Amino acid sequence: MSRPKPDHAAGGFDEQLSRKPLDVVDESWAGGVPAQYGVAPRVRVGRDRWLNLLWLVPLGFVVLLGAVAVAKGLRTTPGVADFINEHPGTVLPAGAEAGAGFPPWVGWQHFLNMLLLIPIIRSGVTIIADHPRLYWTRHSTPGKDWFRVQKPVPADPLYTAKEDSITLPDSLGLPGRRHSIGLARWWHLGMDTLWLANGIVFYILLFSSGRWLRLVPTSWEVFPHAVSVAVQYLSLDWPADHAWTGYNSLQMLAYFVTVFIAAPLALLTGLGMSPALSTKFRWISRFFSIQVARSLHFLVLVWFLVFIVMHVSLVIATDALHNLNMMYANRNEPHGWAGFWIFALSLALMTAFWVAATPFTYRHPRVVQRVGYALIGPVQRLFEHLDSKPGQYTEKDISPYLWHNGKYPVGEDYQQLRNSGFADYRLQISGLVENPVSLSLQELRALDHHEQITQHFCIQGWSGVAKWGGVSMGAILDLVRPDPKAKWVIFYSFAEGPDGGIYYDAQPIEQMRYQLTMLAYDMNDEALSFGHGAPLRLRNEVQLGFKLVKWIKGIEFVEDFGQFGGGEGGYNNDHEFFGYRQSI
Repeated sequence: MSRPKPDHAAGGFDEQLSRKPLDVVDESWAGGVPAQYGVAPRVRVGRDRWLNLLWLVPLGFVVLLGAVAVAKGLRTTPGVADFINEHPGTVLPAGAEAGAGFPPWVGWQHFLNMLLLIPIIRSGVTIIADHPRLYWTRHSTPGKDWFRVQKPVPADPLYTAKEDSITLPDSLGLPGRRHSIGLARWWHLGMDTLWLANGIVFYILLFSSGRWLRLVPTSWEVFPHAVSVAVQYLSLDWPADHAWTGYNSLQMLAYFVTVFIAAPLALLTGLGMSPALSTKFRWISRFFSIQVARSLHFLVLVWFLVFIVMHVSLVIATDALHNLNMMYANRNEPHGWAGFWIFALSLALMTAFWVAATPFTYRHPRVVQRVGYALIGPVQRLFEHLDSKPGQYTEKDISPYLWHNGKYPVGEDYQQLRNSGFADYRLQISGLVENPVSLSLQELRALDHHEQITQHFCIQGWSGVAKWGGVSMGAILDLVRPDPKAKWVIFYSFAEGPDGGIYYDAQPIEQMRYQLTMLAYDMNDEALSFGHGAPLRLRNEVQLGFKLVKWIKGIEFVEDFGQFGGGEGGYNNDHEFFGYRQSI
C-alpha cells in the first residue's frame, strides 16, 4: 500500500525524493557500488615504512620453534627444574575443594558468550573495512594512520571516505559487501547489548557464588607460578591439570585480563566513539578521543581473537575429552564423551549461525534494521538528550584535513548557483511553521552570527575538528515559529543519493534548540567549500556525520517523517538501512 503524500511541501522538494521500496541487498543496492579490495594489514614502522603483518606468520612460527627449543633446554638445568618444582603452576584459593566443578550456568554462559561474539567480531571487521585506517589523534589525517588495510590515500582533493571503503568476503564480514556499515552496526550494537546483558548476569553469578576466586589473583605467588606454567607449556610437557578445583596461574591471569579488563574496556572504548558522549564529557574526550577509543577498541578485538585461538588450541591439545567434560558436562571424567557431544552440538549451532547470518541480512535487511534498533534504540535516545556547550576546542585544535564524503551535487540548478557564487541562492523553509521564508545567503549572513569549534564524527569511523560559522537553528526557529504539531525537521540537499532522488534527513525538533546545532556557511573562517557542503550545511553535534546534510536547499517542519521518501527518516535510512537516531 502506498503512503499518502505529505500535505506540507517545501518548494516541492518531497517530490524529488526517491520512494523506491528497498527491502533486499542485491547487485543494484546503493547504486551498485562496485567491489573494491584492500591490502594485507600493515602497521607503520617509523615515519614512512610499513610492515606487512603477514610476515608475522612465518616469523611467529620461527619464534615459537625457538621458544620451544629454549624452554626444553631450560627444563634440563637444575635451577629451572628447582623453580618449577617449587612453583608447579597452580595456587589454589581457600575453599577450592568445596567449590570444585562447574555449575550448569558456566556452560550456558560460555556458549552464549561465544555465540554472541561471532556476529560482534564479524560485524566489527566490516565496520573497520568502511574506513580501513586507524589513528592515534582525532584528526584522521591521510598519511598519519598507524594501521591500514587499504592503499595510501590518493592525491585527488575530492576523494571521499566512501571511496576509501573496501569489500570483505561474505564468509568473514557481516555483511561483507562494501559500505554495508549501516547493517553491520545494527548487528554490532544490537548483539553488544545482549553480550553486555549476558556479562552482567555472569558477574552476578560469579560473585554471588564465590567463584570469582577462580579468576581473580589473591596472592603475588600467582606470578612466579605463571612463569613456571609458560615454561612448561613451551617445553610441550604440560603442567599438572587441577582445573576441576582451580585454574593454573597462567590461565587465571588470562581469564582475569579477559573478563575484568578487556571486556569492560570494549564497552568503554565503544562509548568513547559516541558523538553525543564525547561532545558532552569534554574533560574525557580531550585526551580519550574517538580515534584513541577506536584504536584501543581494535586492540581489544585483537586480544579476544588471540585469546580464543590460544584457549581453543590448549583445550584440544592438553586433554580434549577431559576438558570438554568439565566445561560442558560438569563431569571430572578423563575419558567420557558426554562433554564432546554437547560441544559438538554447540559448535554445529554456531556454525549454522555463522553461515546463515550474511544471507539472512541480504534477504531481510529491514528485519536486521528493526531488531537492531529495538535493542540499541533506547540507549541512543537517551544519549540524544545530552545537550552541550561550546568551548571544548580552540583554533589550535582544528584539524589540518577533514575528509570529504557523500555524492557530490551534479544537477544543473546547483552548478548554475555555484558558478554565480550562490548569488541567486534561496533557502526555502516551510511546512508546519507560522512564518515560511525564503532566505538568500546574504540574508542568512545578516542574522545573528554563531560560531563553534567542534569535532565531526563520521559513521565510518573518521573524525576531525573544524570551526563552523553561520546561524544557530534556534535563531531559525525563532524566525519561522514552528507549529506545536511539528516534531521533525527535514533537511533537503541539492545532491542526489546513489539510487536517485535527492538526499535528505529528518532531525528531532527538540535538538534544533541545542546550543551546538546550526546552519554553517563558513568553515575555518572561509566560505564553505564545495566539497564540504557549500553554500550551507547542517551541524548537530550529537549526531553522526551522515545526518548532517550538506548542500542544503530546503528545510521543512513536519509532524511525522513516515510520509517522506522511503519513510525511514533519511536517505541512508531508506536505502542503506542506517538509523534515524545515531548518537552512538
